[in-house]
Amino acid sequence: MNMVIPNDKSFSNGQVTLGIDVSKAHLDAAIYPSGQTLHVPNTRKGYSQLLRWIGKADVFRVVFEATGPWHKEMERALATAGLPTVKVNPRYARHFAEATGTLTKTDRVDAQMLARFGALIQPKICPIRSEIQETLTELVSARRSLTRDRTAVSNRLQTLSIDLLKRHARHRLRQIDAQLASIADAIRLLIASDPELARRCEIILSIPGFGAVTAEAVLADMPELGILGDSQVSALAGLAPITRQSGTFQGKSHIRGGRALVRQALYMPALVAMRFNPDLKTFYNRLIAQGKNAKLAITAVMRKMLVLANALLRDNRIWTEKRV
Repeated sequence: MNMVIPNDKSFSNGQVTLGIDVSKAHLDAAIYPSGQTLHVPNTRKGYSQLLRWIGKADVFRVVFEATGPWHKEMERALATAGLPTVKVNPRYARHFAEATGTLTKTDRVDAQMLARFGALIQPKICPIRSEIQETLTELVSARRSLTRDRTAVSNRLQTLSIDLLKRHARHRLRQIDAQLASIADAIRLLIASDPELARRCEIILSIPGFGAVTAEAVLADMPELGILGDSQVSALAGLAPITRQSGTFQGKSHIRGGRALVRQALYMPALVAMRFNPDLKTFYNRLIAQGKNAKLAITAVMRKMLVLANALLRDNRIWTEKRV
């Protein structure tokens, strides 16, 4: 059965919502509720065409899916023009299309569904990342990739028996170490060059358990810290338990979705914090005493660390140990 959606006119109020399906080569745009569409190249010339097409329309939201690197220049061009942009999870948009009975999937149809999704669901508008934030994210991502490469080469070296291949593996490890050191220097210089980013890094580093690599990863992968509420931050990282109950059924709560990279970055610091952060050590021990398993307790510590960082950044203050 198709979901019944209220009449389009009841949502317009003179405003329009723009949906854009982004690919490497093209942009397909659609206006809701009029249904007008446009197909332009994903280039600066295409962005100019798109802005002329929009004209002086009262744009409520511009909605598009996260597409790796392909949406970034378009997003910046639209934000520079003063348009409110919203980047949504492709999974949510697809579920919305299926819920409304739209099973066809083309670029044009996707653009129309994104526009409708934006008008009816009204996802929150967030400011786009600054250029320095984008640079930090790219550097941290490159370091993460090199770290994975280093682990793979180190593991392979343990199984090699041919001297030539061993020399190649050791040479590759030296290359990776040099590249990691170079990226680490670039990240430190980048953060030091921006007073606001440097202050944010200082605040996170003040929390026992956070090291430089983790602080930089959190700053790169979750720039919303200090802006959103604690529950929103937990949900965004995928650290908020999801309740499962219906009638008399009481299922176990569990975490789901969110930013896996943030959770990965917080795991080892949580283990350190359980030993050296007095507040979190007490919190962890209390959970274990209540019968919670270690995995659940560690996840709770990760959430606590993220919420703590969010609160400190929001208040612009350094962590201090509680005095009993």
